[in-house]
Amino acid sequence: MKLHNTKDMLLDAQKRHYAVPAFNIHNLETLSTVVETAAEMHSPVIIAATPSTVKYAGKDYLIALVGTAMEKYDIPMSFHLDHHEDVNDIEDTIAAGCRSVMIDASKLPYTDNVKKVQKVVAFAHTCHATVEAELGRLVGQEDNVVTTDAEKAYTNPEDAVCYAAETGIDSLAVAIGTAHGLYKGTPKLDFDRLKEIRARVDIPLVLHGASDVPDEMVQHAIDLGITKVNIATDLKIPFANAVKSFFKEHPEANDPRKYMTPGKEAMAAVVRHKIEVCKSANCA
Repeated sequence: MKLHNTKDMLLDAQKRHYAVPAFNIHNLETLSTVVETAAEMHSPVIIAATPSTVKYAGKDYLIALVGTAMEKYDIPMSFHLDHHEDVNDIEDTIAAGCRSVMIDASKLPYTDNVKKVQKVVAFAHTCHATVEAELGRLVGQEDNVVTTDAEKAYTNPEDAVCYAAETGIDSLAVAIGTAHGLYKGTPKLDFDRLKEIRARVDIPLVLHGASDVPDEMVQHAIDLGITKVNIATDLKIPFANAVKSFFKEHPEANDPRKYMTPGKEAMAAVVRHKIEVCKSANCA
């Protein structure tokens, strides 16, 4: 099964004012939980994998698993590389069949960021793959990359216009105050900045660091033009807690089919809720 890019998915979301949820997965259990729940709710879905997930599970396995899910479920679905920085690895994964990638060059100076993204776009577009890139940086940790408060930079609306035009990207991840991981308090999102970026930039906009952000804030961001919402931490914690609880009650357990099931059930509940927040239910 040929994997899909995310162009039509995100343009439809932009037109109909919802967001496609992008769920970070790690293995068969987490992937099947996401796609089965999305199919039940008739929601388009993006299956996202960070560099460490691709290293852990293997790009060929992940591509094959998503391809199998596409054959089984009749919903818009795409496999997406999330926060990848190595150009060679990105090109290898595209060559293997992936059709949606995020090149994260956000820690580089603007000019270097543009040049690196342009290289990925030039290759990806020859393979009909879509490219997401980030301008500005999120605090917190994604894989092994840590950004502190002092390093935080919001996306400049004027720069966003130039960046989209110069790179030729298909979607733009914006920094408006979200963070990777959990928040110490209620996040403060710069909605005025998002509104200005949306007014100036035509391509779909992406919100990273949406885990632990209050639902109403995520939905307001969608109302202002966000068309893809990334969710990772909010999935991992309930899955892990459910598995831990199972072992406390059944310390003798050794069958993955039994101790993984509570994790999948806990994760599915979060996936259902996030699809509702993204307003993507019945949009497939």
